[in-house]
Amino acid sequence: MSKRIEVNNLNVYYDKFRAVEDVNLTIEPRTVTAFIGPSGCGKSTFLRTLNRMHEVIPKARVEGEVLIDGNNLYGPGVDPVLVRRQVGMVFQRPNPFPTMSIRDNVLAGVKLNNKRISKTDADDLVEKSLRGANLWNEVKDRLNLPGSGLSGGQQQRLCIARAIAVSPDVVLMDEPCSALDPISTLAIEDLIEELKQEYTIVIVTHNMQQASRVSDKTAFFNIAGTGKPGKLIEYNDTATIFSKPTIQATEDYVSGRFG
Repeated sequence: MSKRIEVNNLNVYYDKFRAVEDVNLTIEPRTVTAFIGPSGCGKSTFLRTLNRMHEVIPKARVEGEVLIDGNNLYGPGVDPVLVRRQVGMVFQRPNPFPTMSIRDNVLAGVKLNNKRISKTDADDLVEKSLRGANLWNEVKDRLNLPGSGLSGGQQQRLCIARAIAVSPDVVLMDEPCSALDPISTLAIEDLIEELKQEYTIVIVTHNMQQASRVSDKTAFFNIAGTGKPGKLIEYNDTATIFSKPTIQATEDYVSGRFG
């Protein structure tokens, strides 16, 4: 049930500071979109506006629209909790709930949403989600052991299983591989390729090779200097961004001349 995302004239503020300025872009269903750019240019902030996660920071606010299949996430009366069920999030560091078993970690979001679920349905959902995250075969015999006992790469796949268990339309990933070794990174990249058959995926990455490997479209963000807002500089097919971008700053960044 992946969905189209349209962002219109989006500005993000932390109190009086404008962190992201005037972003317009459209993300098609069942694609992977990578956000790249130097540190502090607003990529992660912008990513978090796509499921209203930035609102957990006091005095953070947004002007503009984020539409998912035409419905504005920032419309009057929209419940941010429902938004976050529709738009899942995977963070930079794997964050399974340490005291919970692997099974309970997968079901955490479902239970949080007060879904009544039978044991059989729960068992099926756990298996389906862990299979979806390519983790089932590694953990099926230890579902009742703590999630914190897994390796870093497995923990990150457990977090992905937790995110997809609630059947979101969109999955956001904020540098999901930055804390992982190369083999685990490859496993997550393969998984992203599979997940896009069902979900719209948006990923923030500092790894240019990763962006070019996993994404269909790439958005390059930049910042004019400290204290200035981050801006979307160029957005296009990934192949174009990496081979013949139209803007010099994009070319400088992807070729490693700055950033």
